[in-house]
Parts: sequence; structure tokens; C-alpha cells
Amino acid sequence: MSLSNISRRKLLSMTAKTGLGLGLASLGAPVFSQEKKLMIGYWPLSAGLPFYVAMERGLFKEAGVTVEAVKFASPNQVVDAMIAGRLDGCANGVAITALALADAQAPGSIKFTCMNFANEEFVLDQVIVPIDSTIKSISELAGKKVACGPGINNVTLAKAVLEGNKITDAKVIELPIPQILPALASGQIDAAYVLEPSAVIGKQQKISRSLGAGVITKYVLGNNLPWIGGAAALNASTIKEKAAMVPGFLKGYTAGLEYVRQQGLQANAYLKGFTPIDGELAKEVPISGYINYNEVKPNDVVALQRLFDIFTERKVFSQSISAQSLLYKPV
Repeated sequence: MSLSNISRRKLLSMTAKTGLGLGLASLGAPVFSQEKKLMIGYWPLSAGLPFYVAMERGLFKEAGVTVEAVKFASPNQVVDAMIAGRLDGCANGVAITALALADAQAPGSIKFTCMNFANEEFVLDQVIVPIDSTIKSISELAGKKVACGPGINNVTLAKAVLEGNKITDAKVIELPIPQILPALASGQIDAAYVLEPSAVIGKQQKISRSLGAGVITKYVLGNNLPWIGGAAALNASTIKEKAAMVPGFLKGYTAGLEYVRQQGLQANAYLKGFTPIDGELAKEVPISGYINYNEVKPNDVVALQRLFDIFTERKVFSQSISAQSLLYKPV
């Protein structure tokens, strides 16, 4: 089923209901032909590190493929561009729920090639409070103002974390990520659900302290399931129409991933230029966990399906989405 065959009215209804940013304006945008290279979008988040490494170390070129990195201001903009055909795929860090919703509107159109996850060991998600706050645990946030990044994905997860602590009356406020720490410092909000590097920056600048990390695993998913929150992905049309380039892309990406795993925090030097993270800060930003397309285990599918089911239960997804169907499998 091609995107052009989807009812624009259906897409409008779906987008308005979910707020995941699948803008219709992009559907009418020109589709750029890139026969000799792959256009890969990214959101400047630390989770995209394997892609940044592959770009900067020339690992894609070594694998015989030319890749152009395209920066976007939000993960939803990346997904919009993929839907419109302006991108061949995306790097790690793009919200996996936004990618799943896009595929639900055109089943089989998006395939995850590398997923990034967080838990108490691989830290990405935290709840933070002002450094001088008297609040000692998330369970004390009843009636408080709790900020999160913009978009239904962040709002849904922030509310789920609070509810996992039996908090139902906190006021969840969407803020642009650069405004969250200043809002904490000025006392405009009492706490925030954030992704790295916000917690590291807050700690380094003596603005905030953490009430807990790996909060999605602990309070939302349960059973020690990892939170698979983002993914690198390719359009199915790219996999078909640029089939000769896909093995090289996967080889280069995998090489970047292996470098990150081997070098650990030292690999964070490659965050410079792709993200605002640099210098001493880069030495503190935690490394995400990653699951490459050829490493997926049954428990990973269970964890991802649980996340999707939560979004369905909360009416963010209008229908059940199969995690298994979204995974890339080499022909």
C-alpha cells in the first residue's frame, strides 16, 4: 500500500488525534531523487552516536556508499520527511512511536535497522528537580508542575511515569527542551521528565539533581523490560529501489555501532558538530544501549510490543501495532 493511496482525510484525522507530528504539508512536498547517495535524517540527540561516528570516521565510504546527514529540529520532522520521500531513512534517536505511527498509515513502509534502548544501566530517561528542592522521590510530586519535552510521546511517557508512582494530579507541562533547565532554576516548574543530556547538563551547572534514572523501565514497562525508545530506520521504498546501497549502509552503521561499544564514553567526542554536546560535558553523557537488526532477541520484541500496547491503551495509537512487523530482515 503506497502513501499516495492513503486518504488525506484519514491522515488528517490520525495526525490531529495523535499529535505525533505527521504533518500533511510534507505530503505535498517534492520528492528528491538521490540515486547515488542515501539521505539520512537525524535529531541532535546523544542516542544518534553510532551514526555520527560512521559519518565522521568515513565508515560509510569505506563500505562503498555515500551518505548525507540531514539535521532536523525534532524527531517528528524527521518522520515527516521520511513519509514525504525526502529522506531514505533516519539515525538512532528518532522516537520509535512516531516511526511506528507512520508505518501504521502505510503498512510495511518503514523498517527499523538499529534500535536504541535505556534502562537503569544504559541511562537516557530521568526525572529531575531543582538542586535545592526538598523533594526526595517521584512519589512526592502530587499536585506539582512537571515539565517534559514537546509532543505526545513525551507527554504520554511523563504521565505514565507519574501514574506508576500513584501520582494522578500532577500538572504535566510541555516545554521546548532548552527551556526546561531555566524553568527549573527559576522555580516555574517543580520537576521534569527529561532525556540525556539534560540531566547531565543540569548536574554540571548545579541546576538540578536526579530523583531516578531508567524510569520508563521501572515505572511504566515493568518486568525489567528495556525501554526501546528510538530507532534508526530505512524506508521500504529505499530498501527496494536502492537495494545495492543498503548492505553498504548497514555495514557502515554497524561499524559505527561497534566503535561506540568498544570505546565507550571516548566515542562521545563524535557528538561534537552533530549535537550541542562538547568538551567536558561529553565525558559525562551516558551511552545508550543498542540492538542492531541482526541482534534482536525475543525479549526485545516483547519489550517493544509492550511499549506499543501502552500507547494503544492510552489511545495515542488508534489501533494495535505489531512490533515484529517493523523489524528489518535482510532478504
